[in-house]
Amino acid sequence: MSKGLPKRSEDYSLWYNELVKRADLAENSAVRGCMVIKPYGYSIWEKMQAQLDKMFKETGHTNAYFPLFIPKSFLSKEASHVEGFAKECAVVTHYRLKNAEDGSGVIVDPEAKLEEELIVRPTSETVIWSTYKNWIQSYRDLPLLVNQWANVVRWEMRTRLFLRTSEFLWQEGHTAHATAKEAMDETIQMMNVYAQFAEEYMAVPVVKGRKTENERFAGADDTLCIEAMMQDGKALQAGTSHFLGQNFAKAFDVKFATKEGGLEYVWGTSWGVSTRLMGALIMAHSDDNGLLLPPKLAPIQVVIVPIYRGEAELEMISVKAKEIMSDLRKVGVSVKYDDRDTQKPGWKFAEYELKGVPVRIALGPRDLENGTIEIARRDNLSKETFDLSSQPIAEKISGLLEEIQQGIYKKAFDFRASVTTEVNSWEEFQQVLEEKGGFISAHWDGTSETEEKIKELTKATIRCIPLDRKEETGKCVLTGKPSQGRVYFAKAY
Repeated sequence: MSKGLPKRSEDYSLWYNELVKRADLAENSAVRGCMVIKPYGYSIWEKMQAQLDKMFKETGHTNAYFPLFIPKSFLSKEASHVEGFAKECAVVTHYRLKNAEDGSGVIVDPEAKLEEELIVRPTSETVIWSTYKNWIQSYRDLPLLVNQWANVVRWEMRTRLFLRTSEFLWQEGHTAHATAKEAMDETIQMMNVYAQFAEEYMAVPVVKGRKTENERFAGADDTLCIEAMMQDGKALQAGTSHFLGQNFAKAFDVKFATKEGGLEYVWGTSWGVSTRLMGALIMAHSDDNGLLLPPKLAPIQVVIVPIYRGEAELEMISVKAKEIMSDLRKVGVSVKYDDRDTQKPGWKFAEYELKGVPVRIALGPRDLENGTIEIARRDNLSKETFDLSSQPIAEKISGLLEEIQQGIYKKAFDFRASVTTEVNSWEEFQQVLEEKGGFISAHWDGTSETEEKIKELTKATIRCIPLDRKEETGKCVLTGKPSQGRVYFAKAY
């Protein structure tokens, strides 16, 4: 199954693209720049979605759904917002088709032109804040804590499965508050929710930080983010949380009556993660043998493969396999019994290794006689013979899954540490970027001009201003001008 999979060290990009396809996660669709998420890939996304949704609801948010189409005039109401998304918008101009008179096929009916063009949502701030105007009149209506799971369209020129596609799936939270402090607290809270999800469930360590003004979300006063490091030394923005100030409230005239009887504009936030997290999951952990999934997000945590000759042996093995499955399911472990007779055990082993199933159990006639099973781990490819009488199987597997989850995180954490480098000169900056990659911690003079110049010269961007950075005086690596602290640079997806 993984035979012929390109090696990461030889062509990381090709390795990634081939792995996504061979592991049955996704494929390119007939529509340029869009993807088909296949059942196995979608089942991973569903596990991500379910856990995030639970975390959102635990913090007081509820789900709603807003229209896919946004009137063009809405985007014009917030100047920086439209400027940020204008080049990526798909526009609906007509509402009807008809057969061509020459019989050549279907054409757009020129008589069916819309009075106002509709934008296929690139993000929903405008249509949601136009709705909030009807929902918010008084301080009693606040805070308003809403999330939606949806698809969005941003017309990308260069696409890559999961990482950058013209259409992708995501969630977008949109909240309204009575004070700036409440809105900022919400912005911080949701960044922390994303960080907790990334680290505890995806087993991906992240840097929590603030975006520079250049990298800030269009229409926001402040953007917080989590940044992850991939195995090729490139960074990936894994989630963002935006403090919108009163920008959208003013654009759509969303005011509320205060307790004191005054009238004020509402304070807003928005925050989101997307199927880009699937790309992060693949690139942070997987190896030359295929996908490597953290147990908490693996659709199949354990697979049982029978090794047998003839129906009689299979029947005996199946009885024991079903007993093991029952014990595992009682403690919440997702388990599959693969008794297909169309493929040999060795082929199945390779398939589940490629698909990143954390634990594989092999069970044959000799195991039945000895009261043992063979347990294979996907993370380190080790095997052990386990005596079923020595410990309850559910206890053994549960402990093993937790050990694998923690081990995957530690490996990713140690890797990130190994490619995080502090530099103090422009020569050192260039050398580390070219030879090592990863996060470069360096002083920056705080100007957009310097940020753009470094990007132009090296293709490296400021990923974030770390929230836990030490305030220290220094000299900008490029200009030598005074700096108040270090920021993280990296090449990025």
